Amino acid sequence: MAVDLLLGLQWGDEGKGKIVDVLTKNYDIIARFQGGPNAGHTLEFEGIKHVLHTIPSGIFHPNAINIIGNGVVIDPIILKKELDNLQPFNLDLSKKLLVSKKAHLILPTHRLLDAASEAAKGKAKIGSTLKGIGPTYMDKTGRNGFRVGDLENDNWKEKYRSLTKKHESMIGFHQVEIQYKLEELEAEFFDAVDTLKQLGFIDSEQYMFDAMKAGKKILAEGAQGSLLDIDFGTYPFVTSSNTTAAGACTGLGVAPNKIGEVLGIFKAYTTRVGSGPFPTELFDKDGETMGRVGNEFGATTGRRRRCGWLDLVALKYAVQINGVTELMMMKGDVLSGFDTLKVCTAYQYKGETISHFPFDVNESSLQPVYTELDGWDKDLTNLTTVEELPENLMKYIEFIEKELEVPIKIVSVGPDRKQTIHR
Repeated sequence: MAVDLLLGLQWGDEGKGKIVDVLTKNYDIIARFQGGPNAGHTLEFEGIKHVLHTIPSGIFHPNAINIIGNGVVIDPIILKKELDNLQPFNLDLSKKLLVSKKAHLILPTHRLLDAASEAAKGKAKIGSTLKGIGPTYMDKTGRNGFRVGDLENDNWKEKYRSLTKKHESMIGFHQVEIQYKLEELEAEFFDAVDTLKQLGFIDSEQYMFDAMKAGKKILAEGAQGSLLDIDFGTYPFVTSSNTTAAGACTGLGVAPNKIGEVLGIFKAYTTRVGSGPFPTELFDKDGETMGRVGNEFGATTGRRRRCGWLDLVALKYAVQINGVTELMMMKGDVLSGFDTLKVCTAYQYKGETISHFPFDVNESSLQPVYTELDGWDKDLTNLTTVEELPENLMKYIEFIEKELEVPIKIVSVGPDRKQTIHR
């Protein structure tokens, strides 16, 4: 059996949580393979809105096992809050939620290092969520990390103390003043670790291998988006992990030849949170309308998302590096009411027209080339079939499919799991 992947193809916030929730009924296991609690996967059903940060989005389905893979970095404090929020739903989390022993932990001092590093950058800051994710991945690659499996050792606090002392000495190197009381931060951290230890710790790569051998259907869930990939994103304005399909192999221990369908999710327009280049960003009424109608605020940070027209150059790039086999278009309902829609199909870059994603996506040297399409003025939120979709929306979908050479299988017309049209 192969492992299917579900990935965001833009700068995150595409709606992955909703689609995982919609698709989970078809899978036995949902496995998160990278990222940290900067992810905000929003699920909405039965009149209740849920936001998950670390826990996979299949947690509400009774028969699905959810795995936090080795490629994820975990903040026990944030995870405990997520677990507390799930208590009213009577989920047997000790059996439904399993954690890789090789996943790294975010310590309180990682968050302090993140704050000091970002403050020291001044105007050059990258827009970190200040959750300690970057410093945790730095410790991982520097071979200093603290992993979930370390908690099974009786002397784990000795390793913890050694690492926090190193972090405290590093904070001063940034030459900024960070006010903190480590004892208070640690009290909350140790309490959260006790909660974490109540979950099942597993050798996740062996668990995945055995599950595949037993014929289990597995969906690997990514966080953030492909344009935030540490290698292929708009560096340095990226996250600290591989958000692309390759990250599922390293983040779960799945061999490349065991990857099945690659499901790519994108918005009908484009958004970005934080700093960094954004070729199709709008600063006019159209951009304001997208943000207001689409409720474009970060699920984790509450930060306003920057909005712009759909960028097919960037989207095609993401499709190519991920090997996407099926597409899912989110928030088509937000574009209802625009007389004319613009789609970026090329860039003017250093005096020439290009159709590929270049090394330096800098607004000052790059301008989008747009194709215009007619809009539609129909409320989509109550539609349930493809036949009900407006003609111009279908033309919009078919234009995108032709450019990307990949079929769009799902069209989302609202946040609720029921507002999902299958093609």
